[in-house]
Amino acid sequence: MKRRYFGTDGVRGLYGSATMNEDFAWRMGAAAAAWLGEKGVPPGSPVLIGRDTRASGASLTLALAGGLAHGGCKPVSLDILPTPAVSRAVRDQHAVLGVVVTASHNPATDNGIKFFGPNGIKLTDEEEARIEQLLPASAGTPAATVTQIDGTSNYLDVAESLLPVGLDGWKIVVDAAHGATAHTSPHVLRDCHAEVFCLGIEPDGRNINAGVGSEHPEAMCEAVRLHGARLGIAHDGDGDRCILCDEHGVVLDGDELLTILALHALKQGKLAKNTLVVTVQSNLGVEAAVTAAGGRVVRTPVGDRYVSERMLAEGANLGGESSGHIICAEVAPTGDGLVAALKVIEVMLTTGQSLSELRKGLRKFPQVSLALKVRVKKPLETLIHLPKAIHSLEAELGTRGRVLVRYSGTESKLRLLVEGPTDAMVQAGIDRLQAAARTDLEVL
Repeated sequence: MKRRYFGTDGVRGLYGSATMNEDFAWRMGAAAAAWLGEKGVPPGSPVLIGRDTRASGASLTLALAGGLAHGGCKPVSLDILPTPAVSRAVRDQHAVLGVVVTASHNPATDNGIKFFGPNGIKLTDEEEARIEQLLPASAGTPAATVTQIDGTSNYLDVAESLLPVGLDGWKIVVDAAHGATAHTSPHVLRDCHAEVFCLGIEPDGRNINAGVGSEHPEAMCEAVRLHGARLGIAHDGDGDRCILCDEHGVVLDGDELLTILALHALKQGKLAKNTLVVTVQSNLGVEAAVTAAGGRVVRTPVGDRYVSERMLAEGANLGGESSGHIICAEVAPTGDGLVAALKVIEVMLTTGQSLSELRKGLRKFPQVSLALKVRVKKPLETLIHLPKAIHSLEAELGTRGRVLVRYSGTESKLRLLVEGPTDAMVQAGIDRLQAAARTDLEVL
């Protein structure tokens, strides 16, 4: 079934638009409740709702709760909480569904809605499509009685238990993107005795992801150099991803973190099925490094829920995306930026190596990527010049590289990626693809 509203990570849009306003949120809540009813969930069953720090989050949450209550569910607020903490709370509280009102790394002008099933895993494409089919034509009264519970304590306790020893003497920079991790990540690291220097911990509803966080790591890198920290940790607005920087202030992306974790787990005999799950976006160097160490790499479409689904199918315990969504399944079934950072710190503690040393395990293939904002996402197969350019470039690269062209699942963007044996070849390739795309599409 084709989905109209859901993308790779829930529904997202400009707040106040036709697909992201209080009426739409109410309808989405009512549809989710109807879907639960179809599954035989008893009336009055609890549905947990968390949100990030966007100004629009409170009213959207209330409207969503109204739709859920209209459909017979009991809405329960977790207030502001990282997305992975909502996933854990759903499991801890035995809730029938979890909802997060967030637009992740998008600007404060956007917002979104994503769902977690009772196992704490994001819903499948088919489940989301069915919820869309059940959307009522219009919204009802937004008011609802909403119970509030603590969803933070268990999440913090689990996180703090991950490190084998304390972090006495460690200096760490944390950039929380003025988002949902503004209190959780610094709290955990301080409880582990680290000296923590913080950025992006003063959310005002309008500054989430604004020049800070995983999309803008420059300030984190500068702070690491200034304070002589061992590493920096930058989250996105809802905390389900992270990137790090080493002690020299040089950024490590998700591919580097996944390689560090996978190579260490292989040495320890703890990489389940010797398998790492990544998306088509990950650098070929990840595959080369893990394969050389005796492991296996499996690829999925872009989206951490596709990674999660494949991990379950493969029996794998580690997977993620180059963007920094990393799933450590022995801890949580969804991407968790704090858990990922703590697992990398655990490797540093165990090996005695710095991040600048550990990152040497990955030798990246030259890669260039580009995102073009387009007015209309015309099906790629209907275009004239771009498919020809893709086919020609793939033929030239052969087994020495790859080409990836896709539309973003959450934004009106065409994403282009080329990997190859030399920087010159990949830059020439991306230039050819961009030129072809601009001929076929209206690029803004």
